[in-house]
Amino acid sequence: MVAPALTKEDELHWLALRLIPGLGARNAGRLVAQFRTPQAIFRASRHDLEAAGLAGSLAQTIASGCTFEDAAAQQEKMAEAGATLVAIGDPRYPQRLREIFDPPVLLFARGRVELLQALSLAVVGTRRPTPYGLAVAERLAADLAHAGLTIVSGMARGVDTASHKGALSSGGDTVAVLGCGVDVVYPSENRKLAAELAVKGLIVSEFPMGATAFPQNFPIRNRIISGISLGVLVVEGAQYSGSAITAKLAMDQGREVFAVPGNITNKLSWGPNLLIKQGARLVQDWNDVIVELPPESRRHLIDRGREKILAEGGAAAEGAPASLLSGAGELGAIARRALEALRVDAAIHLDDLLEKVEDTSPSEVIAALFELEMLGLVKQLPGKNFVKVW
Repeated sequence: MVAPALTKEDELHWLALRLIPGLGARNAGRLVAQFRTPQAIFRASRHDLEAAGLAGSLAQTIASGCTFEDAAAQQEKMAEAGATLVAIGDPRYPQRLREIFDPPVLLFARGRVELLQALSLAVVGTRRPTPYGLAVAERLAADLAHAGLTIVSGMARGVDTASHKGALSSGGDTVAVLGCGVDVVYPSENRKLAAELAVKGLIVSEFPMGATAFPQNFPIRNRIISGISLGVLVVEGAQYSGSAITAKLAMDQGREVFAVPGNITNKLSWGPNLLIKQGARLVQDWNDVIVELPPESRRHLIDRGREKILAEGGAAAEGAPASLLSGAGELGAIARRALEALRVDAAIHLDDLLEKVEDTSPSEVIAALFELEMLGLVKQLPGKNFVKVW
């Protein structure tokens, strides 16, 4: 079912349908499949709606048209935020998402709506990652985005945020699926990231404008993260974490599941390590993901890469950032010693680093760390802690 662009009247009816309390995605989808348009649903008699399988109270709510006032308010909020409505019949609606058990009938979107049609991979993990988890998520997301995949995540703290930032750092595409309205920034510290995503990437949600990020919303939104993606890559997470839920949804939806192995003594490794035991693909670098994609997806990525090279004048892009390739050979002696003392998998406090880099003053080490940060070789974490960029 492919529909033309929505008129304001169409939009109002779709919003009114979405706002019916207690209707749910499954019932809404069944009504749309039977009546074809929201207008037809609202014109139907209570008897027809009950015959379609709705409870009498729901049928009465629809027949009363009581949600149209709220729908008009939603239209105003969408206009203020620059949001777009993508209905399930819209050609821009992701085909993979249409095929899941309970696809949302409506998506709210801010940014580059065309990314809904892209080849996507979800990268998810814990909100409290180790330095190793942060480094892995950011590097893998950057490399996979550079290879042509659109990185999908939930804009939560930790691994999600690192994944979005990694994709953006490589000039790639990324989509954030929220458990709140697309005009709500959650968590609040991601305000700058959200503003960047609304321009360079895409923010999407099935929840109405202004909706609060209630805890029960996140398992619901996770089915969209996996549903629009070719597969899900889990970086770090406990055995019964949100990322484990997303991986389970991916399996149910017939998606590929990937996992980065971790330290067996760390509880945050239990989730991905267990997934690997259960058959998930072990990932050490970006190519471990690419080789498992369907042949037609790999061909698409190859064609896209060829087009990108031609557009750049024939210069082949390297797999690592230019700063990493060129900067390492230009380091001073103190910067090189500081880099050797740092680790990828564990943060080192500035005081401990000063002890490791002997025969130097604190000001010299701090200047060297600043140089390394500018070259993209080192990252500073809160509390004057530093890690080497992987």
